[in-house]
Parts: sequence; structure tokens; C-alpha cells
Amino acid sequence: MKIAIVGAGNVGGALGRSWVGCGHQVVFGVRRPGEPKVESLVAGIGPQASAHEVPEACARGEAVVLATPWASTEAAIRQAGGNLRNKPLIDCTNPLKPDLSGLTIGTNDSGGEQVARWASGASVFKAMNTTGFANLTRPAFPGGKPVMFICGDDDARKPVVLDLISQLGFETIDAGGIAISRLLEPYALLWIHLALRRNLGTNFAFALLRR
Repeated sequence: MKIAIVGAGNVGGALGRSWVGCGHQVVFGVRRPGEPKVESLVAGIGPQASAHEVPEACARGEAVVLATPWASTEAAIRQAGGNLRNKPLIDCTNPLKPDLSGLTIGTNDSGGEQVARWASGASVFKAMNTTGFANLTRPAFPGGKPVMFICGDDDARKPVVLDLISQLGFETIDAGGIAISRLLEPYALLWIHLALRRNLGTNFAFALLRR
């Protein structure tokens, strides 16, 4: 599959490397494809990766991934324009305050639902937002696979998203419709709080245990 990743930072880069390692093609959507850091990322991943401006990257992708800072997310979706329609759009963002102390949206709305409103016509799924970027590349832990919850309203396209994320090494759980982003985004904030404020570091992930 050809996957368009909007954003080439830590999250986008980790996901790109991982999906290419699974046999997919990745095209990064960025404002300036010729930037040295973007060219270095693409060269480091190999010939199955490329970079283009956001509209072209999204047009090429069979699935699109949002890996942007929250403050840049609406603008990125507007740049993509109609190239998101009728495609799975995996939203990895969290509506974080600049100091990471909390969320700017919550309780009766969520970033995932806001993305769905901005990206009208796309099949939006909240996923890959509840762990650090270092855990997005072959997340092997002695205790087993970390869990990744996915939510979205398009049941026909959801299996594609579940499979793409499962290939990365996660146990995938269908958590319900896109409104469940209201639960997953605070859950992501818990990971951030533990990692950065309670000194757990970033080398941990959540898992689902069954009796």
C-alpha cells in the first residue's frame, strides 16, 4: 500500500520507517520537500520513501496519516483539500496545550472529532496517539505486545487501519466510533504525564492483559 504521512517529524518519521519495513511505500507530505532534514529522512529510509508537498502526497496515498503538531493540523488538512476524500485518514494528533499540561479540547468534544469536521469526506480514525514516537518502531517488550486502540465511524475501512497498525507490532483494539477520541486523548495525556513529569522516561507502553 502507498501511505501518505503528513508531517516528517519524530512521529511521522518513525511511522514511515516502520511501514516501509513492512513492505509499504511511504510519501511524506510537507511544506518544503527540499529541506535538508526531509531529504535526510527520505534518504535514510530508502527508495520506498519520497517527499512531496502536502496536496500531491495526499493525492498519491491510498491511506493518509496525520502526524502534525496540533497547532498545524487544520492548516495541513486545508492544504490537502479534496485529496483526503474517500480515504482512511489516521489521526495521530493530540490537542495538547503548548506546555503539555493538558488538552485544549475535551469532555464533550475531541481533537479526533474536530479533525473529522475539518476533513469532510475522509474516513477519520484516531490511532497511534497514545504512546511515544520511540515505541512506533518495532515495539517489542518482554511482557508482550503493547496495545493500540483505534476508533472511527467507517466500519468498512476500519479493518484496513487495524491491519496497518497490527503490522507495526501492536495488539489492535477497535474501541468504537470517532467520539471515543474523547477517551483516547486523555489516555495519551496520561502517557505524557508519566513519561515527562513522573520520571518514567519514554521506554514504556500500555498493554492489555486478559484472564
